[in-house]
Amino acid sequence: MPPIASHNIRRAAEWSDAFDTIELTYEGRFLRRKVLTTAQGSRFLVDLAHTTSLDHGDAFELEDGRHIEVVAAEEELLEITGADLVRIAWHVGNRHAPCQIEADRLLIQRDHVIRNMLHLIGAQVREILEPFRPEGGAYGHGRTHGHDHGHVHDHAH
Repeated sequence: MPPIASHNIRRAAEWSDAFDTIELTYEGRFLRRKVLTTAQGSRFLVDLAHTTSLDHGDAFELEDGRHIEVVAAEEELLEITGADLVRIAWHVGNRHAPCQIEADRLLIQRDHVIRNMLHLIGAQVREILEPFRPEGGAYGHGRTHGHDHGHVHDHAH
């Protein structure tokens, strides 16, 4: 018997009462079609119309109406602190690294090249294991790449 399917995503504020949970990494929360296994061992097929970025607290809505909550999994990250965190954040953003921004620290995925650059600009960097929930970007929900500015380029100059 094939696993039950999910064709819909519900954002964190759009649902309640999770039937089960699924723990996914940042990369794992970017998907279109895949069979997943929940914390309780239930298998289900994610079959979305297009590739979608999910956040911690979102849910897969199953065909029978139940919800499986998305939980951000712990990942190997770099915790970044420093006296001039705004300047440090600019350098991280300039490298287009997904970044979780907090009042007193930044979190990014482990990357030895960025780590070396951070040391050169005076940042304190520490390896940690925590859930990763980076900023989604200014162009809407989810990842920052692949956005459309809505410009029309077929006009006369």
